[in-house]
Amino acid sequence: MTTSPRETSLIGRLMESRRWKRKESKFVHTQPLYQDYCIYYTKGAPGLPPNVFSLDTSLSLAGQISSALLGSHVNIASPPHYTSSLWQELPEVKEKKIAQTMSPQKRQLQEAIFEAVTSEASYQRSLSVAIGHFQKSRRLSECLSTSDKHTLFSNLPCVREVSERFLLDLEEGLEKDIYLCDIGDRVLRHCPEFWRVYIPYVTNQMYQEKLMQQLIRENGRFLQVLQKLEEQPVCKRQLLKSFLVLPFQRITRLKILLENILKLGQSNAELSLSVQNAVSAVGEIVSRCNEGVRCMMQTEELVLLEKRMDFHHTKSLPLISRGRVLVQHGELVRIFFQELGTGHRPRLASKPVYLHLFSDLLLLSSKTDTGRFQVTDYARRGHVKADYVKAKALGLPTLVFLLRLSQNHSGLSCEIVLQAPNELEKEHWISQITQQMSQETSC
Repeated sequence: MTTSPRETSLIGRLMESRRWKRKESKFVHTQPLYQDYCIYYTKGAPGLPPNVFSLDTSLSLAGQISSALLGSHVNIASPPHYTSSLWQELPEVKEKKIAQTMSPQKRQLQEAIFEAVTSEASYQRSLSVAIGHFQKSRRLSECLSTSDKHTLFSNLPCVREVSERFLLDLEEGLEKDIYLCDIGDRVLRHCPEFWRVYIPYVTNQMYQEKLMQQLIRENGRFLQVLQKLEEQPVCKRQLLKSFLVLPFQRITRLKILLENILKLGQSNAELSLSVQNAVSAVGEIVSRCNEGVRCMMQTEELVLLEKRMDFHHTKSLPLISRGRVLVQHGELVRIFFQELGTGHRPRLASKPVYLHLFSDLLLLSSKTDTGRFQVTDYARRGHVKADYVKAKALGLPTLVFLLRLSQNHSGLSCEIVLQAPNELEKEHWISQITQQMSQETSC
């Protein structure tokens, strides 16, 4: 009986799946929690290049949210006591005395490659604690609604599954080749899975942070149970927050580890090429994580803003639209001629007007004492212009500019004279309106 290629492929996938389930990492239980691991290696572990874990998140939205979620907590009260895992200490390497015949730079390269394996094992151990000790805690679950639990832990089990398969693949490679020269190819093989789980998880961190703050502030039972769980030996007194930020930390640091391997392995053309491709692929995932957070924050901003908008004087308009972002907002002064009746000349008058400039829309409203906005007019991209005005020649106040709406909410054209509080803000409004109302902006 012959087997079709399709059946063979299916059988192969099933066998592969069972093989992963049967096999267990030999490094997970020898490594510390990832939180302690990072502290240890940041300070410079013996045999490893220094500052492997240095990470600048100052320009990273995802990094800022991770830092906000974590707060100032770093548990260094009990420094980790363990023997670092080094490539040169592997039995196969020691028996053949391989390390003694290598140059210092090649030894550093091998330690950097091996560190990618042991750090993934450490990371996986922390993920297992996060899921087994916290997410699966019956007492903690009783304090949370189904939606809150999903928001708090997101797709963390999927992240762990992907990490498990990745680690086993690295260990298999190490068994076949003690130098693990194909580490770049193995990383690349798992990048589609990294893409699938890391971007949604990191994007959700904004809601994790908000929910944690709310639960700690409003749910006394949750806080009590959480504190007892955090005191248990299994989590080494690490806070739940420190476990929740691990995925972003890991995918970012994996890129740094690969960059370090690339730097040390420049003399190996084949290794350099595959690792360079891996660096690019992982770097793209990190970028997309930050982009996901940025878009999620912008959408959340629109959701909150829409709740404060009243369209009593105009046709209602949904603010949440694909690609729309809030670019600038603020209060200006509208200058107009006020009619005083027969026999009286009109006089200049003014009143405050609030502008919300989006990437494809301009809203004009009056802000109430309660912080809500009564929308008075709006126009879409292509129907808004901002022009300079010769204020002195027309007898207008300084710092004014002309806002032209060729088609407002009712399909009419109108001109509005606006006064800014200073020259810098005037120039900024004119520039932003000109730029946003004449080009596409997408999220």
